[in-house]
Amino acid sequence: MSVTDPTAWATAMNNLGMVPVGLPGQQLVSGFDPGLNMMTGITPINPMIPGLGLVPPPPPTEVAVVKEIIHCKSCTLFPQNPNLPPPSTRERPPGCKTVFVGGLPENATEEIIQEVFEQCGDITAIRKSKKNFCHIRFAEEFMVDKAIYLSGYRMRLGSSTDKKDSGRLHVDFAQARDDFYEWECKQRMRAREERHRRKLEEDRLRPPSPPAIMHYSEHEAALLADKLKDDSKFSEAITVLLSWIERGEVNRRSANQFYSMVQSANSHVRRLMNEKATHEQEMEEAKENFKNALTGILTQFEQIVAVFNASTRQKAWDHFSKAQRKNIDIWRKHSEELRNAQSEQLMGIRREEEMEMSDDENCDSPTKKMRVDESALAAQAYALKEENDSLRWQLDAYRNEVELLKQEKEQLFRTEDNVTKDQQLQFLQQTMQGMQQQLLTIQEELNNKKSELEQAKEEQSHTQALLKVLQEQEINVLTVALVNQDRENNMEKRSQGLKSEKEALLIGIISTFLHVHPFGANIEYLWSYMQQLDSKISANEIEMLLMRLPRMFKQEFTGVGATLEKRWKLCAFEGIKTT
Repeated sequence: MSVTDPTAWATAMNNLGMVPVGLPGQQLVSGFDPGLNMMTGITPINPMIPGLGLVPPPPPTEVAVVKEIIHCKSCTLFPQNPNLPPPSTRERPPGCKTVFVGGLPENATEEIIQEVFEQCGDITAIRKSKKNFCHIRFAEEFMVDKAIYLSGYRMRLGSSTDKKDSGRLHVDFAQARDDFYEWECKQRMRAREERHRRKLEEDRLRPPSPPAIMHYSEHEAALLADKLKDDSKFSEAITVLLSWIERGEVNRRSANQFYSMVQSANSHVRRLMNEKATHEQEMEEAKENFKNALTGILTQFEQIVAVFNASTRQKAWDHFSKAQRKNIDIWRKHSEELRNAQSEQLMGIRREEEMEMSDDENCDSPTKKMRVDESALAAQAYALKEENDSLRWQLDAYRNEVELLKQEKEQLFRTEDNVTKDQQLQFLQQTMQGMQQQLLTIQEELNNKKSELEQAKEEQSHTQALLKVLQEQEINVLTVALVNQDRENNMEKRSQGLKSEKEALLIGIISTFLHVHPFGANIEYLWSYMQQLDSKISANEIEMLLMRLPRMFKQEFTGVGATLEKRWKLCAFEGIKTT
């Protein structure tokens, strides 16, 4: 049977008790060996378990495949160029455990093939052809995926370069009858397990069957008569008695026995009536408790309504705000409605009790007459009893109508309650909106206060900075005055004349440089210019020369704090003008 034949596939699935699944057919490629009963074909499925041998597990399709060289004892496997497309495979047959290996070297033996492919898993059979291909059958299906990974490798036997000792492997899926048969057996087993599981589930969900009714016999009838006398087993026994009578087990021989069992069933009527009387008594007690509780609730409602009425009087009403008055008015109306509903319910209960009392009096009159002459008025008592039953049924119908009316009324009350609740919700929403607006205004005021506080902090920091600057300027002025005094004292002590011709030349160059710079220059700038003329001169020497001539050069401080800078200016012309 061909796996790719749709009709054959559907027939096989129906035989297994499974829904047939459409299998796309594909032309089987040449690679069939009649002597081996195998056929190649069918695409691969996802690998199940990665291998533990030298062959690496098949990588995922999203990641680029990087194959490595595989060394064996008798051969070496070299991977193909990674830029080439991966080797193509055919459609994978179901339950495939067999692979087709082509492109083997001519000198490859069965031992070498087993050495290479036993790294993929346990090999059950190797069928080598006279040509350069073979079929290998593994123990598990996932081993086939690891064998497919070797497709595209170039196999070289030893270190030989002969063509007979090298070949490019082509590994592909092969179809074997044994694989397909094992796969069909597994599918049948799974179908059986599924049917068994469904049957157990159906048995679990099936409702329990009614107990079997035993057949009539004198022994079973005697046991049933004892069960009928037992209150705990009466319901089960009466069912058996009913089934026997309906089957037609009553005859002349068993009539007396059945009569005694029916009589036993009749004796339970008195017990049932006593149980009914006890239940009615419990119901009356519960009604009485309910009536008392309802009376207490109604009294409290009256007190609450009285509080609201006292609050609405002008003496107290004028002191409440508009919103408080509105809430008190809504609460008062709601309490009055609830009080009226409770009072109507209590009045209904009292009317029902009065009606029951009148029925009891009517029931007592025929019983009194029956006591006078029971034999003569038996028929009349029976008629009056039936009439009493009919009146009771009518009373029950009236009660049901009253209950329906009460339910409708309660629904109306609920709708009115919903209206009042909606009004309260609207009022609460309005108050919430007002509170939110107040909160927003308060937040705006708070933000304004924060901004004013930040401005005040900035002004304070600015004033502190100005104060520091002024203090530094005062210190600088004092230091400058002290320096000038020391300088004048020192200059008086120093000799006024020049020591050499070099100093005169330096004074002329410095005077010319500072004359070009009317705003002055610092000592570093002046020293850098002088060093271009004479590299041996130092900044300290220039500064000492300038300090020796206070009438020609003067020192000024510019900037504040970290930007404080000392600059030298030419003041010789100012001295000439003043003189």
